[in-house]
Amino acid sequence: MKVLVIGGAGYIGSHVVKELMAAGHKVTVFDNLSSGLRVNLFPENDFIYGNILIPSDLDAAFARGFDAFVHLAAFKAAGESMVAPEKYSVNNITGTLNIMNAAVAHNCKKMIFSSSAATFGEPQYLPMDENHPQNPINYYGFTKLEIERFMGWYDQLKGMRFAALRYFNAAGYDPEGKIRGLEQKPENLLPRIMEAALGQRELKVFGTDYDTRDGTCIRDYVHVTDLARAHVMALDYIAKNDKSLKLNLGTEKGTTVKELLDAARKITGKPIPAEDAPRRPGDPASLYATSKLAKELLGWEPKYSDVDTLVKTTWEVYK
Repeated sequence: MKVLVIGGAGYIGSHVVKELMAAGHKVTVFDNLSSGLRVNLFPENDFIYGNILIPSDLDAAFARGFDAFVHLAAFKAAGESMVAPEKYSVNNITGTLNIMNAAVAHNCKKMIFSSSAATFGEPQYLPMDENHPQNPINYYGFTKLEIERFMGWYDQLKGMRFAALRYFNAAGYDPEGKIRGLEQKPENLLPRIMEAALGQRELKVFGTDYDTRDGTCIRDYVHVTDLARAHVMALDYIAKNDKSLKLNLGTEKGTTVKELLDAARKITGKPIPAEDAPRRPGDPASLYATSKLAKELLGWEPKYSDVDTLVKTTWEVYK
């Protein structure tokens, strides 16, 4: 298929592009390079420099004729969304509607959307499955949930088939070492640990008295290559079955902050000092999803999401 990847120069986007190419699809990347990087582009793909907030940019892109598109151009810092909701409203909601309207106008009706497990909010039970209530606790999660609702309506009214893929933390880097662009201003724990290993930042562990196996928070880290494979498999599914999909992508068990730190110390050979700090308000003890349905429908399961592979592939790029 001819696939337009919006946000394809970004961290997750570039890995999705690589997997689409490996599956034989013809890829064009659309990106404004606000957080995406030129170094993440593959020379064999077309690149369109454009902005999702400029409808004419999207119209010109979709006019080239595509069978499907992948949307990875949302802002994603949960904390920032609580202080700058306007920024998230405009980029995530208005930007997505611009994308969907341009796609429909040019009869491109297969959409793969990087949604988020932030649509669920506080866990009512673990692991979280697709039927878990969706009650986001931050504005970022709210924008992703609204987009899922818009897609539901466009499916019904315009015949646009979509896959909404929900996951918590993308981590790791391409195991083949071809993607080396470092994420800009990373918010996630693993890049922060890497920066601490290189002496670029001080590290704090927020809360060591949780009811978990070692007192630190449990989070669901899924290797970015595993996530990228799921995007490609979901595209195949909706193309074959002409049916939309909402799927959770998780590891079923999660990793504690301490387990990630210990693995990083072992693999990097660096001491990585970390200061114990009080819990942060709003941080649940454990967050992880099941991917039983993804396995059933797509045959997807994580291959690279063990803690050592996550750390090794990230350190290869950071060191």
